[in-house]
Amino acid sequence: MELILSAIEILMRWDVALALLTGSVGGVLIGAIPGVGPAVAIAILLPATFSMDPIVGLTVLLGIYGSSMYGGSIPAILINTPGTAVNALTTYDGYPMTTRGEPRRALSLAYSASFFGGIFSVICLILFAPVLAKIAPMFGSREIFLAALLGIILVIVAHRGQSLIAGALACFGIFLNTIGLEPVKYTSRYTFDQPFLSSGVNLIVVVLGLFAISQAFVLLTSDDERVRLTKLRGGMFQGLRELARHPRVAGVAASFGVVMGMIPGVGEFTAQFMSYTYAQKSSKRPQDFGHGSSEGLIAAETANNAVPAAAMVPLLALGIPGEALTAMMLSVFYVHNVVPGPGLFQNDMDFVVALYLALLILNVLVLAFLLFATKSLIQVVRIPNRFLGVCILTLSFVGVYSLRNSATDCLLAAVFGVVGYILKRLSLPSVPIILGMVLGGIMEVKLRAGMARVKEPFDFIDRPVAFILFLIIIIVLTVHILRVLKDRKELKEAEWQTKRSSTRFGVLMSRRRNSFLKDRGRTVRARHSKLLRRLTDLI
Repeated sequence: MELILSAIEILMRWDVALALLTGSVGGVLIGAIPGVGPAVAIAILLPATFSMDPIVGLTVLLGIYGSSMYGGSIPAILINTPGTAVNALTTYDGYPMTTRGEPRRALSLAYSASFFGGIFSVICLILFAPVLAKIAPMFGSREIFLAALLGIILVIVAHRGQSLIAGALACFGIFLNTIGLEPVKYTSRYTFDQPFLSSGVNLIVVVLGLFAISQAFVLLTSDDERVRLTKLRGGMFQGLRELARHPRVAGVAASFGVVMGMIPGVGEFTAQFMSYTYAQKSSKRPQDFGHGSSEGLIAAETANNAVPAAAMVPLLALGIPGEALTAMMLSVFYVHNVVPGPGLFQNDMDFVVALYLALLILNVLVLAFLLFATKSLIQVVRIPNRFLGVCILTLSFVGVYSLRNSATDCLLAAVFGVVGYILKRLSLPSVPIILGMVLGGIMEVKLRAGMARVKEPFDFIDRPVAFILFLIIIIVLTVHILRVLKDRKELKEAEWQTKRSSTRFGVLMSRRRNSFLKDRGRTVRARHSKLLRRLTDLI
């Protein structure tokens, strides 16, 4: 009880309360604008949060992270365009409801499901906090190294069909982290005698380039679309009552979100599709899914909003981010010399609980704001793409320059912006680069510390937690390799069946063509002989 009271005291500060309100409302606005998303907003705000207290800066970023998915459902439902990438599944059942004249019901149901998912995950994690506090001290240098390695592997494996390029991009991120002076003997690595590379490649510069500047390029090169919005009539409280009629779907979807959020590299997409698939298979009306099913909308929105709080577990307990957004938040910890990991749970447990309570309050604020302000909020969908692109580009370069007052950083950010733009156009992931930079630094430091007591290779996994993590890595790699081999076998079989059917079709068509030509030849010869007989009779 004393821990909760101490956390509430932290949140009662005026600057923390203002940051929470700003982050929650700002996140909804950002999520409601198609083409922006939380990653762009957090990247732009990162330099500003470095001058704030850790709790204030993290509260702003958490507010944007947690509330953007609420806002992202607005354009997904009204104009079939997801505000954020994770709201893509919302369009499956949300937009069909709009087309049949039920936009208010769809929005209300999405808000209610998101609220339930967010509250469910925060309550679970507050209850599990004592357990995490006991487990965290079991992780030493070797365990954290293996956990970081597992995080990178899971990120690579999660990009099914693109695992090779995801691995290459993760290695590129690890390489970027090695540029500059190494942390022990301060020898230069890959600087090529260039003074500006001695300090390394700044993570924030890469983040702003890959996410913010690249997205600005995308918006500047795209055409503005005329958006027609459906008028909303009536109240927005209908969804709360309808959600109560589907407790099983909401509970299972929220559970998927919590479990998937705690696994690095998995995140919202896996949680959404697993919960959506479960809801469809267990529904009494599976044919309605994709055509305006309330159960499908609940499954999608509950799962994706249960992830943000759960994604903070590996970040706070081990200092290992599971995705790009939590990797950005990790930099706020480092700037203020607050090291996430076992020590944070042992020494600053009130700080951890304050963050979870902030997420709890955030969901209440966002739901209240949306229930009363949606009719005015939907107008942000009309903002032109090119105007957004110019604003994002300007704010990005201002943020980069404010880091170290360096024009070189602006140039590097522009280069990574072009790289990010190319990756977006080729539909390739940019998240592995960021996680490679963050986790690569953690792996290097922990490997150096862990190897001091290792004499033989098996000494590295001689402790229970390290051995379990090693087994998980082996299992994940084995399953992935088997899945790749299975996919290749199925692809070859499909190609062979296609070739076989095309060959059969060709033979069949050839026979039909020959038969047609023979019949046609007989017809022509018959006509000629008939014509000759008539000419003979005339003569």
